[in-house]
Amino acid sequence: MADKSFDNTDLADYKASGALEGKVAIITGGSSGIGQAVAIAYAKEGAKVVIGYKGNEEGANSTIKAIEKYGGDAKAFQGDLGKSAECEKIVQFTLESYGQIDIVVNNAGYQYPQTSPLDITDEQMLKTFEIKAFAMFYLVRAALPHLKRGSRIINTASINAYRGHSDLIDYSGANGAMVAMTRSLARRLVREEIAVNGIAPGPIWTPLITKTFGDLNPNVADDFGEDVPAGRPGQPFELVKAYVFLADPQNSYMTGQFLHMNGGDYMST
Repeated sequence: MADKSFDNTDLADYKASGALEGKVAIITGGSSGIGQAVAIAYAKEGAKVVIGYKGNEEGANSTIKAIEKYGGDAKAFQGDLGKSAECEKIVQFTLESYGQIDIVVNNAGYQYPQTSPLDITDEQMLKTFEIKAFAMFYLVRAALPHLKRGSRIINTASINAYRGHSDLIDYSGANGAMVAMTRSLARRLVREEIAVNGIAPGPIWTPLITKTFGDLNPNVADDFGEDVPAGRPGQPFELVKAYVFLADPQNSYMTGQFLHMNGGDYMST
């Protein structure tokens, strides 16, 4: 059974090294799951953090409270980042709050499984691509004039961009677009010493899983992640060191790459 007991806001055991002292990060999807854990880890590493979220105000407040509990500094921005105007707003909000932007983490996600391609509506296709692929590009475009040498862009895609998923056709496609744009941006920005990398998680136990797969599979808590070699899903806290690594200024010769964190579910990249 997937471990549902982990609290993303409890990173008391996380050992920070000050890798992100003096940095300012924007992290989308920061009200739960991976984004929440990464925001707290970044704050413990010394970064000031702005989290973007759409509707989960309670989760956003939990993230901010956890960061403040550890002595960090963070603010929340509510908006639909699938719209370019909202991406411009979060960038301006960050600049007004902290005066700079050094790290952009595009982590917001949405998935709605359908057992037949015939059931994927135009509206669902657009929403999926807006939240995953469009939002990533819009936020990078809005932030880019304010980034400088040594800045980092980190994009959360999915294992499904590489292997596909029969019930997540639109989601897999949107993540594939993220992978292609990440590599293209990396080629364009490498001479400016702005690294663009990503992480492609496998099965990670987050609120999104029960929210989207619960109707299709009432036993999702028992079944989720059991098909990977590790025999279990990952937890968000197991990914955060990779996000810190990709944001670390000392990681200066890696760009256009994806880290595959999936419990041993190997694939060709």
